[in-house]
Amino acid sequence: MSSTIHPTALVSPEAVLGEDVSIGPYTVIEGDVSIGKGTTVGPQVHIASGTRIGIDCRIHTGAVLGGEPQDLKFAGEKTSLVIGDRTVIRECVTLNRGTKASGKTVVGSDNLIMAYVHAGHDCVIGNHVVIANSVQFGGHCEVGDYAVIGGLAGVHQFVRIGRFSMVGGIARASLDVPPFVMAGGHSSFRYEGLNAIGLKRRGFSSEKITLIRDVYRIIFQSGMLLSNALAVVQAEYPAEPEIVEILDFFDSGKYGRKFIKPFKN
Repeated sequence: MSSTIHPTALVSPEAVLGEDVSIGPYTVIEGDVSIGKGTTVGPQVHIASGTRIGIDCRIHTGAVLGGEPQDLKFAGEKTSLVIGDRTVIRECVTLNRGTKASGKTVVGSDNLIMAYVHAGHDCVIGNHVVIANSVQFGGHCEVGDYAVIGGLAGVHQFVRIGRFSMVGGIARASLDVPPFVMAGGHSSFRYEGLNAIGLKRRGFSSEKITLIRDVYRIIFQSGMLLSNALAVVQAEYPAEPEIVEILDFFDSGKYGRKFIKPFKN
């Protein structure tokens, strides 16, 4: 089936549209854009050059995708925004393309990105991620698969959010969030426990959840220095994939290894 383009839409002849793509009224699609089969683009959307969109995505009114980075160092270099398959992008979302630092901004597959979300240049967002309304990401942020970001959260540039983690609404996310945990807070961004309900919903066994909880009790609630706590975990716990992932996350931290703070009563 051929694509359906509303008569008021402006679509560059250089844009590549897959089969059964639908383009709504007053939408602008520049050249050097590709849109995969079955994707629906709503009204008044702007898709800029360098944007690559997968199959069966749904893009709602007013989204601006692939706009120039909001970075004073950007000098017009050719970069891209890459969006995977089956991702839903709601109203007025803005996703900037990358800079020469990495060359691209990446958003994976099967994500729900709610209204007014902004993701800055060079961000990497994984798969099956839920980002609630008005979340704002600075440049170079990383979000792991199955993470959930609560509404109105602000995520500082270069912050990493691990897989299966949850960031609370209105949080000031200025520190790295390791996998499988909940984090929140405005004046003090901190560890708030294991994301146990989320893990259970994703099929983690009770034994696995208990193991991860025990490890984080050592890391965040033992009172030990972080380096000492990690050494204890490495020495005393089995090399299960989840434990290795936790240790690797802390070991790979950049920018001074700034992680969320321990919970305090």
